Amino acid sequence: MDTAVNDPSPRRAAAATCAAVLIAAPASGQGKTTVAAALARLHARQGRRVRAFKCGPDFLDPHWLALATGASVHSLDLWMTGEADCRSRLRAAAAEADLVIVEGVMGLFDGTPSAADLAERFGLPVLAVIDAHAMAGTFGALAYGLQNFRPGLPWAGVLANRVASERHAGMLKDALREPSQWMGALPRDARFALPERHLGLVGAGELDDAMARLDAAADVLAEAPLGQLPISQLPQVRFDAPEVEDAAATQLLAGRTIAIARDAAFSFIYPANLDVLVALGAQLAFFSPLAGDALPACDAVWLPGGYPELHAQALSANEPMRAALAAHAAAGKPVWAECGGMMALFDELATHADAAPQHVHRLWGLLPGRVTMQKRLAGLGPQQLQLGSHTLRGHTFHYSSCETPLAPSARTARPGATQAVGARAGEAFYVHGPVRASYFHAWFASSPEATAQLFGAMPVAPGQDAAKEETDDR
Repeated sequence: MDTAVNDPSPRRAAAATCAAVLIAAPASGQGKTTVAAALARLHARQGRRVRAFKCGPDFLDPHWLALATGASVHSLDLWMTGEADCRSRLRAAAAEADLVIVEGVMGLFDGTPSAADLAERFGLPVLAVIDAHAMAGTFGALAYGLQNFRPGLPWAGVLANRVASERHAGMLKDALREPSQWMGALPRDARFALPERHLGLVGAGELDDAMARLDAAADVLAEAPLGQLPISQLPQVRFDAPEVEDAAATQLLAGRTIAIARDAAFSFIYPANLDVLVALGAQLAFFSPLAGDALPACDAVWLPGGYPELHAQALSANEPMRAALAAHAAAGKPVWAECGGMMALFDELATHADAAPQHVHRLWGLLPGRVTMQKRLAGLGPQQLQLGSHTLRGHTFHYSSCETPLAPSARTARPGATQAVGARAGEAFYVHGPVRASYFHAWFASSPEATAQLFGAMPVAPGQDAAKEETDDR
């Protein structure tokens, strides 16, 4: 008897299989992005469909991966985005791509969850990139340790970066216990070096020769064993869909237009966050404060993170934007200002406290107080923000501190920690009239309902009353 019609079991989309690899390293700064982008560019310019992902929270590396692939790059994080989201995105990518590349985060086993956790969960073979510029035999020990530290970790091989010569490359290859693990070497070469600054890599969009750098790296990789492997000989991975597909989002922002700042000063935007806003029914209108764009007619404003400190003089001089934002707030319309976006809303932004002389820029003045850049990292790691009964997941990463008379309305908490207004581990969440602001970067899909609150669909309901909270000094 056919019982399929009444079968209540969860439905899955069809699994998809394609070539896939996770590019990791023993530490940050080893060259993961260079290798991942070079491999993507090499196959993309040969006419293959390549999709890339970034493990963990990151806004900058994805710029390079997107340039290499010509497609949006999403984050995969077993905590922030969730396993079901990761699984859904990987399966969808594999269904349309010839090659899926995932760039790891920090060192292979660093963080909770780590890149190794992601590789193990989804069967992604690990290609280890090791900066070998000052080693020989130790290269083999390091490669062996990465491969065998966690039994059963899927493995694809090892590639040496910043190698001095062919002789040096030969020494590194000979140091491996299994020569078949050798995927080649890249030299230290200024033609494909990716410049960095305090928050990470310089965005690809800021360099006129960004594509030329990727092509130079791809040219060299093409001569290495990894670059010469036919696509059919790269590891093939089967990706299953989640047992339960995501439910359609309730259109809590239907009929609302959200104006979003997007330029070199405000570039930290997850493409997935834009997708959530659209799924919630919002119309998106982008503008560039640096280009002198007027604030679009809108119901709410989003000022994302970025580098306002690098463009403070231009932002300070944009009097029309200052006036437009003031009028927007005076009309009671919501503003969500995230990290760099929040920095731009304070009265002043100062350069490093120990710089001589210290330069202070007058900014847009919707929040009272001053932001000061510093050389030491002030906030880093996963965070979550509770708004009423809903919780947004995300992260923090900044090199500035703020002094303000505002009392935080709430504070974020680390994963697994109890959120408390007085807990110094979390980032302040300010509510000042219709302005909501924090150093916290939100992953909107973790709570569409809380996201809708940020943009005015309903009153923001912080988890606790913070009327007596002291000034934030983080």
